[in-house]
Amino acid sequence: MTILQHTTDYPKLPADTLAVFADIPAAVISDAVGERMTMGGAINPLTRDMRICGQARTADCLPGDNSPIRVALQIAKEGEVIVADAKAYEERAVLGGLIALFAMEQKVGGLVIDGSVRDSDEIIEAGLNVFCRSVVPCRPKRQNEGAIDAEITCGGAKVKSGDLIIGDADGVVVVPLARVDEVLEAAQAILAKEAKLMDNLQKGGTLAEYMGTIEVQKV
Repeated sequence: MTILQHTTDYPKLPADTLAVFADIPAAVISDAVGERMTMGGAINPLTRDMRICGQARTADCLPGDNSPIRVALQIAKEGEVIVADAKAYEERAVLGGLIALFAMEQKVGGLVIDGSVRDSDEIIEAGLNVFCRSVVPCRPKRQNEGAIDAEITCGGAKVKSGDLIIGDADGVVVVPLARVDEVLEAAQAILAKEAKLMDNLQKGGTLAEYMGTIEVQKV
């Protein structure tokens, strides 16, 4: 049994690009990139103040087996986000306190796991940003099967290694690498529109004007 590593070669996003994205809420990125690239509501941060912004390194796991996650951590570049398809399996954790410490040593940007974790207090204390489906005490299996750098589905969204991952208290959004510039431009346009609205409100405008009216037919 072995872990398969798919061939992948993606450029590293510039630090200034990542810095701009880091200040944009996930909800705005979701509006800019589209619903299909937004993970479902089951994928949440362990604490509301956690935030991730980094390129993905994917791990494709068998249910309850964290072997691909451990391999992905070994090869991940600083700041990358490990995104794991753990098959939405909630009966065994695929991340715990010790691996969280290893992740901090590797200086990854965080983990997004479509599955369960344990030792949640230790993970939080370590300062590791983790988004997951659930928390459960049961330990992982070690089957040493699965893959890294394959295209996966996490929380209903497709993810490839190199894609940009944005996460905050609202959830997680995937920005395909090929669309980074387009999505950034769209997100900044949304923020500009919101800023204009807030300026109008401060000058005496009303939200009623902004919302407009919806036609209602009595029955």
